[in-house]
Amino acid sequence: MRKGLSNHAGFSLVELMVAMVIGLFLTLGVFTMFSMSSSNVTTTSQFNQLQENGRIALALMERDISQLGFMGDITGTELVRGVNTTLLAAIIPTGDDCIGGGINNASFPNTTSSHFRKLWGYEEGVGTESLACLTNVVKNTDVIQIKRLSGPPTTNPNDVNRYYIGATANQAIIFSGSQPTPTLDNGRFWEYVHHVYYIQNDGSIPVLRRRLLLNGGMNTSGSYEQLVEGIESMRILYGFDNDGNDTADIFMPAQNVTSLMWDNEQFQRLVAIRIFLLVRSTDEDSSYTNDTKYILGDKKIAATQDHFRRKVVSTTIVLENPVLIR
Repeated sequence: MRKGLSNHAGFSLVELMVAMVIGLFLTLGVFTMFSMSSSNVTTTSQFNQLQENGRIALALMERDISQLGFMGDITGTELVRGVNTTLLAAIIPTGDDCIGGGINNASFPNTTSSHFRKLWGYEEGVGTESLACLTNVVKNTDVIQIKRLSGPPTTNPNDVNRYYIGATANQAIIFSGSQPTPTLDNGRFWEYVHHVYYIQNDGSIPVLRRRLLLNGGMNTSGSYEQLVEGIESMRILYGFDNDGNDTADIFMPAQNVTSLMWDNEQFQRLVAIRIFLLVRSTDEDSSYTNDTKYILGDKKIAATQDHFRRKVVSTTIVLENPVLIR
């Protein structure tokens, strides 16, 4: 034997192949764990997104709608232009306003003797009524229009982009922030709010939007707000008290609310609003197929068989002000 040569033997071909197979199984296991971990992260992230977007959307709407019909010191009294209501602001042209159903449902009360509607709603694509100021509203989703004053009262009603109402217990004056503040004995001044909530797609993403009244109308720059992404459908049910105990006895969709009920010409009184939102993830997950049916109050939505996760959120808003007085 030669001196200095090692007596170590190498791997045989069989041993090498076994080692490679073991290594492949280990690598496959690592990739499987990584894939499962990545999928779990995506699932958890999307569920958190659904929950948070739904929570924010309901919070924004609830805070606004709960004060529906609040008119400062004249709350609960019908606003009749030329009788107890004076309009100093310029009349908003029809094309720049959001005028709802009924004969007295523009941003400001008109001179007709009918009820000035502070609340109105409809389902897009169902029936003949709609708001001409809105375009590309997602079909079969609800739209709600509200009017109220925003508190607390202000001592400087001079934001040139806003409208205000000065009110006492028996008088209201509507003016813009670009006008001099009117004299009103024992009166207080509040910002006047006219909002419309609806759903419109931004590309492939559905978005809860709000149209708002600015000085000059509801078709001016800045009168559109994108509130929350991923709100795919909205269903609103209106709760009426039939027996005078201030509790809703029946909830109904907008198409079942008659013109007499909107105009407070029947015995029912609106005391609550129930909102259902279908929230959708903004991104697809190719590993997931949505075969779930969803129920939004009285409405059923069939399974989409796409790759978006969804969640239904809801709330019941008890109205704090006498919107419709019997």
